[in-house]
Amino acid sequence: MGAIYVDSQLPDDERRRRLYAGDLFVHSPTKSSTELCALARGLSEEAFAPYDPPVAQESMPAEEYAGILADLKPTFIHHPRAKELIRGIFAEVGCDVEKTYFDVPRLRTMAHGEYMKAGLALQFHAHRDTWFSAPYAQLNWWLPVYDVEPKNSMAFHQRYFDQPIKNSSSIYDYDEWNRTGRQQAAQQIKTETRKQPEAEEELELSPDVRVITPVGGALVFSGAQLHSTVPNTTQRTRFSIDFRTVNLDDLVNGEGAPNVDSECTGTTLRDFVRATDLSPLDEDIVSRYEVPRKVASTVES
Repeated sequence: MGAIYVDSQLPDDERRRRLYAGDLFVHSPTKSSTELCALARGLSEEAFAPYDPPVAQESMPAEEYAGILADLKPTFIHHPRAKELIRGIFAEVGCDVEKTYFDVPRLRTMAHGEYMKAGLALQFHAHRDTWFSAPYAQLNWWLPVYDVEPKNSMAFHQRYFDQPIKNSSSIYDYDEWNRTGRQQAAQQIKTETRKQPEAEEELELSPDVRVITPVGGALVFSGAQLHSTVPNTTQRTRFSIDFRTVNLDDLVNGEGAPNVDSECTGTTLRDFVRATDLSPLDEDIVSRYEVPRKVASTVES
């Protein structure tokens, strides 16, 4: 089982190495992370008015709730202030903003009970992001927008970090998902019908690790970590923000977590932009990580 570092002063290069080896890092709220969560709360409160977002599900049918999320989530994704604040977070925790690239920040919701568990509020089963065409140098950043607790957070299943799992990642092609899967999200309310990678063997998911941070605290972990959404048994909807990063030097040098079991195709790297000026990665770098459809390999170049 990996270690958990809280407010580590390690240089970013060493922090990334340890993340690729399966450790978790936690950063206390910073000025920028606090403001980012305040932005998400403000947009959410405006969207759900007159209801308080964490309890709004008690006052409307799931279909109406999904309609609000269909507008709220892209509003947050495309808000220019969000990207400015994310750049601030990187600077405040010691990342090289010239070499750090990130994808769009997403506002996530997890209702409690059986109210809404699919589409825009998908409850993720145990998975690795690398099953979904993520590069092995990807790091995930997760921040709670309102207070969370162990019964509505995320769980890490670290015993599987370097242990292969039989899975269906070979069905997944990122380009195809962008063409079809994303567009169907708002229609998925109670049941998820879109095909996505999942484990094809019984997993021992207990015991697990659940890291509870204050609002604005950032949890950072490798995209190769097996993790899942904890079934929300509280009486409040969980709101959180996540985004992902890659470091340019690591992509150039082929650094990253080990690939123990992923067979998906395509790559998400075209979604990443540089923190300083929002420019994309050079195509010659992206193409090194492009796994052609139907000729997937378990080894990334």
